[in-house]
Order: sequence, then C-alpha cells, then structure tokens
Amino acid sequence: MKNWQKVVLPCAVLALAALGGLGLIASAPRVESITPKKTFPAVRVMEGKASDIPLWVHSQGTVAPRTESDLVPEVSGPVIWVSPAFASGGFFNRGDVLFRIDPRDYEAAVGRARADVARAEGEDEHARAELKRQQGLAKSNATSPSHLSNARRASRVAAAVLEVSRISLEQAQRDLQRTTISAPFEGRVREEHIDVGQFVSRGGPVAKLYSTDFAEIRLPIADRQLAFIDLPNFRSGAQTDEGPEVILHTTFAGREHQWIGRIVRTEGEIDPRSRMVHVVARVENPYGAPEAELEGGGTARMDERPPLAVGLFVQAEIAGPPVRGVIAVPRSALRNDSQILVVDNANRIRRRDVEIIRIDREDVLIRLPLAQGERICTSPLQVVVEGMRVEPIMAPARNES
Repeated sequence: MKNWQKVVLPCAVLALAALGGLGLIASAPRVESITPKKTFPAVRVMEGKASDIPLWVHSQGTVAPRTESDLVPEVSGPVIWVSPAFASGGFFNRGDVLFRIDPRDYEAAVGRARADVARAEGEDEHARAELKRQQGLAKSNATSPSHLSNARRASRVAAAVLEVSRISLEQAQRDLQRTTISAPFEGRVREEHIDVGQFVSRGGPVAKLYSTDFAEIRLPIADRQLAFIDLPNFRSGAQTDEGPEVILHTTFAGREHQWIGRIVRTEGEIDPRSRMVHVVARVENPYGAPEAELEGGGTARMDERPPLAVGLFVQAEIAGPPVRGVIAVPRSALRNDSQILVVDNANRIRRRDVEIIRIDREDVLIRLPLAQGERICTSPLQVVVEGMRVEPIMAPARNES
C-alpha cells in the first residue's frame, strides 16, 4: 500500500500541474504584432510667393545744424544791453536784437561827418560859382588863363572833398547801426561769451549761433549699398530736394521717436579710412512740434515728440526703389551661398539654384521660380539627401516691409 502511494501521489501532482499550465496558456491574452509607423524629419517651410519688395539702406549719424556761424561785432565798445534770449540754448528770430554796444562815440562821429559834409557842400558851391564867373570873364578876355585854370582846379578839389565827406558820413552811419547787433537768421545760441559792461573788440567772436530751419545728418554708406538707393546727383554733387526719403528714429526719454527727411546731397569724396560714401539727409523744421490731421479737417500741433536737437544720435533708413518679383527668405535658408532647399508636393526635399539679389542682415532677397505647391525649407538641416521625405511645418508669415 505504501508503495502504491509513493507512485500515485507524485503522478497526481504532476498531472494537476500540467492541467494548471494548460489552463494558464489557454487563458493568456493574445499578442498582436504592430508594424511601426515611419517617421520623417520635421522641417519648417514657407510660401515662396514673389512680390515687389522695397529696398532700405541702414545707416546712422549725428544731427548737426545746416548753418552755423560765429557772431562777430563790427565795431568796438562796451556792452550796454543783452537780450534775455542771448544765452546758451536761447531761441531767436531773424532780425531780433541780441545785444547793444554803447553808441555815443559813434553818434558823435556821425555828427562830425555831417558837419564835414555841410562844410564841403559850401566849399563846392563856392568853387562852382567861381568857376562859372571865371568862364564868363574868359569869354570877354577879362581874365587870364591861369585864373581860369585855378578855378577849374578848385572846383574839382571841392567836388572831391564833398564826395569824401559824404562817404565818411555813410561809414559813420553804418558804424552807428552796427552798435545794435541783430540775429542774421532764425536759430539758437550754442554758446556766448559776453555780458553787460564787457568791452568787445571789432572782429572778436562773442558767440556761436546755428539756424533751426533745417537739421542735417551726415550718413555713411558702404559703396556696395549705393546700388540700392537712387542718388540722381551723385556725379555732380549738386543739392536736390527730390532725393530718396529717409526715416530717422531714436530712443529719447525712454520712448521711440521718428522723423522724416530726404537725402539732399552727397559729399565730394570717399572716406579713405572707412571706404564709406557720406550722404547728407535734411529734416525741415526740426524744432517744430508735429502736426496731426483732425477729423473735421485741418491740423493740430502735437507736443509729444521732442525736437530733433543738435547732437542727437539717430538711426536712419534710406528708401530705395522696389525690387520686382523677389522672395524674402531668412539667411539660414541659404545653402552653399547660392542654393536653397525646396519641399515639393510629395514632401520631398529638392535642391534649387537661386539668383541672389541682396543679403541684408538676416534676410536674403532671391529670385526663384517655384512650381505649384512647392515650398521653401527654412530649417538648417545638417544632412540632406536629394529626394528625402520630410514632414513640413508651415512657418509664421514674414513681414517683408
């Protein structure tokens, strides 16, 4: 009996284990095989629509006055009055009196010159009457030729003395007028060196003035950039009011401000150190407040914009003629200096040679004929195989202005 149990019990355990394993296998979930989906490199693309794009040349410069001169008195004397506007930074209009020199000595000179003229007029009148009398006596042979000759000489001398006296009177009157120093143009005082009681000398500068009707900015431009702007008088160097438009902008008091001007002339030489050509932009009424149009018509002056003050550093954008039929792409899209990548209708990469019109900072203007549905790849791919499949992602629209 014990031998039978020793054989049957192990067999029963093995049979139960086998049945449990078969049950587990039968109840196990079925494994489904899945074919992996192919993935392609994602690239950014943009529409390659050709358009007319205006060209801009960038430069910078410092604002300077168009007219600047030293104020020099033409007579000497002590200063007896100074205008309140005649101070550094003061504004004045054309003809405004800036200061006065003591006129008493010059008034006395005018009085002496008038007395000299009156005496010379009397001498001249007497000499002409004597000459007339001697000529009448000569007709009747009642005077000698020497008396007639002396009368003629005395008349000519008296006329010359009268002329000199009149010129001296005019000069004295001009000197008297010069004791009042007036502004030669509308402008502003850069610096002044006089005050009441100070003696000024003829020919000695006493102040620096500059006009405020126009402001000028000297803008350096590389010679290769000249092809993108229209300078009609570049050869002659003549000044014009029909030059290209210039947009000037700068940050002042924490805000961005803008002015509009024009290129009026080019300078006569190329800078030998920088190899730059300098053009001059002009802005009218730089100290005037801007005007805004009203809804009902007319204009109103706005005081928010600061003046285009002398010494202000500004950035400049010079407008050039538009280029027709070009595409603006980021510089990263350019490969091998003359190629770009195109994604066709089947989302496959193709290389294309392009005509480069201009490279400006981060933008490149190109000419490229594209077929329907083709897009320009802007991603900087490291490895490119002709015809490789990609996953295009449309990039945001670019501002081409």
